[in-house]
Amino acid sequence: MKENVIKEKSFDFAVSIVKLYKFLVSNKKEFVLAKQLLKSGTSIGANIEEALGAQSKNDFISKISISYKEARETHYWIRLLKETGFLTEKQFVSMIKDVEEILKLITSIQKTSKYNL
Repeated sequence: MKENVIKEKSFDFAVSIVKLYKFLVSNKKEFVLAKQLLKSGTSIGANIEEALGAQSKNDFISKISISYKEARETHYWIRLLKETGFLTEKQFVSMIKDVEEILKLITSIQKTSKYNL
């Protein structure tokens, strides 16, 4: 069976997001921004899963585009959490690197999918 890189990376990223959420809530007592991050960060992989079950090429492009938007939103929350002192430099670098890699993969998938329409 062929490995699906974006599916695996987005799932692993969602696991990291859940762990970061738990850290922010229990150690930093930050609830509002943490919840926003949890929602958008776990939604990336969920929408990729939906895209993989798409009923048409247009449906696939729509779902993968939603995943891209959620990744952009997650990028924003990670930056905001860093700038407001909730994330260390090490946490920030790790998370931002992962979400930027996911964004690049999704962008490539979008371009290829639209080209093949």
